[in-house]
Order: sequence, then C-alpha cells, then structure tokens
Amino acid sequence: MNKPLLSSRRAFLGRMGGLAAAPFVVPASVFASPSPNDRIQVGVIGTGGRGRSLIVDLFQHCGDEARVVALCDVNASHLAKAGAMAAEMYGDDGCASCGDFRELIARADVDAVFIATPEHWHSIPAVAAARARKHLFVEKPLAYTPREGRAIVDAVKQFAVAFQYGTQQRYMGEYHRACMLARNGYLGAVRTVRVGAPFGLRGGSTEQAPAPSGLDYDFWLGPAPYKPYTDGRCDGAGGKGWYHIRDYSGGWITGWGSHDMDIAHWGLGADFSGPTTVSGEAEYDAAGVYDTAWRWRFECAYPNDVTVIFASEDENPHGVRFEGDAGWVFVNRGVIKTEPESLLTVPFKDGDVRLDRPRGHLADFFHSIRTGQRTAAHVDAAHHGVNACHVCNIAAALERPVTWDAAAERFVNDEEANRLLFRAMRPPWGF
Repeated sequence: MNKPLLSSRRAFLGRMGGLAAAPFVVPASVFASPSPNDRIQVGVIGTGGRGRSLIVDLFQHCGDEARVVALCDVNASHLAKAGAMAAEMYGDDGCASCGDFRELIARADVDAVFIATPEHWHSIPAVAAARARKHLFVEKPLAYTPREGRAIVDAVKQFAVAFQYGTQQRYMGEYHRACMLARNGYLGAVRTVRVGAPFGLRGGSTEQAPAPSGLDYDFWLGPAPYKPYTDGRCDGAGGKGWYHIRDYSGGWITGWGSHDMDIAHWGLGADFSGPTTVSGEAEYDAAGVYDTAWRWRFECAYPNDVTVIFASEDENPHGVRFEGDAGWVFVNRGVIKTEPESLLTVPFKDGDVRLDRPRGHLADFFHSIRTGQRTAAHVDAAHHGVNACHVCNIAAALERPVTWDAAAERFVNDEEANRLLFRAMRPPWGF
C-alpha cells in the first residue's frame, strides 16, 4: 500500500469515526497465482445511498485487502457523489466512472462486482458479471422474481464465482446465538417461528413530472414496464420511492422479509428448502403510486410440522421469534431475549451443529474469493429465503392459498400461480 493512500485512509477514517481495517492478505486478481501484496479490485454498480454505504464499509473494514476501482450508475448525481467520496478516501483519481453496467463488467481490472441497484435491476448485471467470471456481492432481495433468482444461482455455480448476499444479519452475534439455540434443541422442538417486519409505505406522488436532470430514466426502468416518470419514483433514499412500487420491488415483504425470513431459514436449517403451503392476506393502498402491500399476515407451513407466521408489525414485532416446547428466543438487531433467561449464556456443546460465522460480512466475501470457501450468506440461502417471500406475495396477489414445491421451484398443479414466477422483460433486456 502506498503512503498517499494510507495517509488519506487514516484521515478519512478519522472524519468518519471509522474503525481500522483488518489486515488480511488477498490477491488483486483471482485469475492468477495469489500475490500477498495485491488487493482485490472492486466495481460497484448502483451508487445511491446503499452503494455509497458499501463503498465506505469496504474502505473502513477491508481497505487493506480490496479497493474500489470502478463505479456505475444511470444517475449522474449519484455517480458524482460516489466518485468524490472515492477520490477523498483513496487520495487519488484512480476510480473510473460510467453509466452502463456492461462497460464496468468488461473492465479487465475488475475482479469483483457489487450490485446495489433497485431489485428489478439485480439479475441482469449479476448474470452478466458471473459470465465474465467476476465475483458477486448482490444486495437483497436477490432478485425480482424466483426465475431471475434461479438464473443468478445457476450462473454463480456454472462459472464458479464467489458470492456474497447483502444480508449482514448472519454476521451479527445475537442472530448467530438465536439460530444456534433453535438448531440444536435448546428450545426443545421448535414448532412456531414468528417473523415481523415494518409496515410498508402508502401514498407516493402520482403527479407526472420531467425526470431529474442527469437521470437516464429509460435505462433506470430497464426491464420494467414503461411508466411515465412521477416525482420521487426513482428515489429510494430513506426506504421510500421505488421500494414500494410493484414494477420494481416486492415491497417490504421482500425488502425486509429477505433479511428476517433468511434468519428463520437459518435457524430451521432450511437454507436449501422453503415452505410447502402459504396462506394469508395483504392490504394495499390505491391512493398513490405505492402499490405494494403495506400490511400483511401469512402462515407458511414448513416440513417437520413447523409454521412460520410472517406478518407486519401490528401482529409481530420486528424481528424473529423461535418458539419451542422448552423455551423461546426473540432476536432483532442489537436485541436478544430468551425464556428461560439462562439461554442467553448457556455454553454450546462440542457436538452441536455449528453455523458459519467465521468473520465479518465483507471480509467473508473476500475470504471466499481467495480460498473458494462458501460464504455464510451463500447464494442458495439467498435464493430460497427470498423465494419464501415471493411465494407470500403471489399468494396475496391471487387471494388464496398456494402449494409450493421448493425443490422444483414451482407451484403444485397451479399454472395461474406458476405464471407469476417470472415477468417478461421490456425489450431489449434479457439474459
């Protein structure tokens, strides 16, 4: 590492109140023999609030083993902000910028790609990057539909690239303990899991307006149906805007569900499976442009006589509660409660199932690139976890129960439901 970068990094961390980066040794290119002095070169697609947060996290926690070398966004304002941030962090102008993800993926100096776009734009660049043998960090939810998610899984495996999912909760100690308790019998037989998420938003301006200067709106829409621009449609800052428009997102059912249903799956040992039947209902608001569910309740039947109740926060507090016949545990970010209270400190036994929690979220990704070992938030877990959320959305749209075959990734004897597993992409977009 050269001195200007080290000096700049220390100064930036001082201003940000950041932590020193962990001193891992990694290769800059995974296609050559590892060199202990090189760093992995990262490209970031999507430089809005989440993308810029990832850039800072990488710099703070993994700056000695990786650096951002390329940025991409169809919003020139987002791109300029991210570029200025990178220049300040690294103390140079070595970070390239572009408005087309294909240009970034084609760069020979990019080893790994972070995708932090709206979810309707996850699958196309993810599949393209895997085909180019770039390692993948994909924000949650994995994909807009189950079929798009399957395309990502298949590409990751076919081209043997490392994958990390943007569900950092698997790397938080409270979630790890809760799932260890559930998996290893400390709660007795777990029969009920309650998953709670925040209410979705209602409203959203229906007033048509010119797209903001610097936003390539047609490119932003991409594979989604064309709709006239309305004020705030493309702005996801603070969890508003596109997060609650069905053309681009599954709402908080997938947005928060992909975090917390993932934890339910982790604690149940269901990383490679899912519900068998789903029934429930959701409420929608027709007053504004936001048309995803704002309130919901689903009962999801799982193998081994387990029921997962996934509901908005009017029924279940935000978090995950595993209920067994000998105790319970509730977990949310920074919070863990148990009954009996002794479960908070009970030591785990040598013969217990050991869940992956080897290192930090980003560090685990770079370790996977370097070693070929699977991350804790691996692609199969990502896919099946969000599929459970997709199935809930489909049951709500059909207003009836559905039967799901998680292995086949199809509804059983239900072509009406199966037609909702994929949405035709607006030309010219596709895989």
